Amino acid sequence: MKKQSSGIGAMITAIFMVLILSSLSFAEEVKVGAGAAPTENVFNKIKAPLEKATGINLVLISNGPEEALKDLDKGLLDAASGGVTFPDWMEMMEKGGYKIADKNVYKYRVIGKDNIKVIVHKGNAVKNLSKEQLKDIFSGKKTNWKDVGGKDMPIVVVYGNKIPGTNSVFIKQVMGGEPFTKKVQESTNAAEIKKVVAANPGAIGLSPASGVDATVSSPEIPEVGRPITLITKGAPSPKVLKMLDFIRGEGQKYLAK
Repeated sequence: MKKQSSGIGAMITAIFMVLILSSLSFAEEVKVGAGAAPTENVFNKIKAPLEKATGINLVLISNGPEEALKDLDKGLLDAASGGVTFPDWMEMMEKGGYKIADKNVYKYRVIGKDNIKVIVHKGNAVKNLSKEQLKDIFSGKKTNWKDVGGKDMPIVVVYGNKIPGTNSVFIKQVMGGEPFTKKVQESTNAAEIKKVVAANPGAIGLSPASGVDATVSSPEIPEVGRPITLITKGAPSPKVLKMLDFIRGEGQKYLAK
């Protein structure tokens, strides 16, 4: 009797394991390439609840909107997302030397919104910066914090080369098309920019609103806003549509946090 019971138990365990492995093998995977704004404001917030509610495994590749679109074209992604309008995204790609034969092949929709913030070291006493002051700082015309009401110390502009969407929106809405100063401290994405700013008393950089936390300070600035756009090549696949339905529905309560 004991042998029979142990045999039945082993059989149940084996069946249970087969069912688990089968469910894992059939789990849907959605690969999204994204810039700083969608990463921080949308996908990091909905990833866990999306996977729990739908069974979709969200693979997020935060490589910036330019690389995301290139990867989408190569068939490496299901979707690309950036904190930039669709026309501005296409213009940004072409200015970067990436030729797009037919823009109509892409389908896009707005999945969220974001405000761009400037971040400084938390010991920085500057609490407000006007549009003119921001333009002077990021263009290199003002190079000392005392020129904008702060301490006598050099301004260090931290430039993220992996946040082209953020940079292009800031250049358009704040800089009036004028480029950033060439005297910058190079960095990569929003998370790395924040680390550099937090460690350098004279630093200033750009960040999505949701990236601002207690490690840095964020002076009041005029509103700099942008939509968060998601692009697919051709019509969205059923699994992407399932993700979009979640974002529009249940996901809104996570995006509001």
